[in-house]
Amino acid sequence: MFSENLIKLSVLYNKPYFFTEDVAKVLDISIESARVFVTRQSKKEIFIKLKKNCYSFEQRWGLNKEEDFFAISSILRVPSYISLLTALSYYGVTTQVPQDRFESITILSTKNYEIKDKNFKFYKVKGEFFNGFLKKDNYFIAEKEKAFIDAIYLYSFGKYSLDLSSIDIKKLDKSLIFKIAKKYPQKTIEVVKRICKI
Repeated sequence: MFSENLIKLSVLYNKPYFFTEDVAKVLDISIESARVFVTRQSKKEIFIKLKKNCYSFEQRWGLNKEEDFFAISSILRVPSYISLLTALSYYGVTTQVPQDRFESITILSTKNYEIKDKNFKFYKVKGEFFNGFLKKDNYFIAEKEKAFIDAIYLYSFGKYSLDLSSIDIKKLDKSLIFKIAKKYPQKTIEVVKRICKI
């Protein structure tokens, strides 16, 4: 019976993640039955549990593109947006590329998720600094200057490791950086001035 159900669930295969509710809808079963089903399939390593009631196909994991992992990151911690070195690398602003690591900003507590061979790290900031991002498909990502400021902010308080020499400042709008930085603590502004030579 389960093999037939898995064939039916192939309609969800192209998604980087799906919910227990999706399984219930596709298989036309109760949410309770769907929970039992996904739990069993997770134990068989057919599904990967991302978080409560959220899963991915084991076979799809290795085929995921960078933006698929961005989408998974965005659903792991809500609200959050892709930022820091992950975003800077995406925009081609840094040579310091995080391997199998996806970094995000959140207003919730700082948290780390280890899923299969990937690491999803979320850094907490105050609500007043939770901005400067845009929606792309099914994930949120910081604009490049905001990703830079996010990194410098955490770095200036010793909460983030950053190789400053890896940042290509020429690919960033300095006037926009300083406009954003004015809202941040003086310690952050001083680091921005030093790096950007403002």
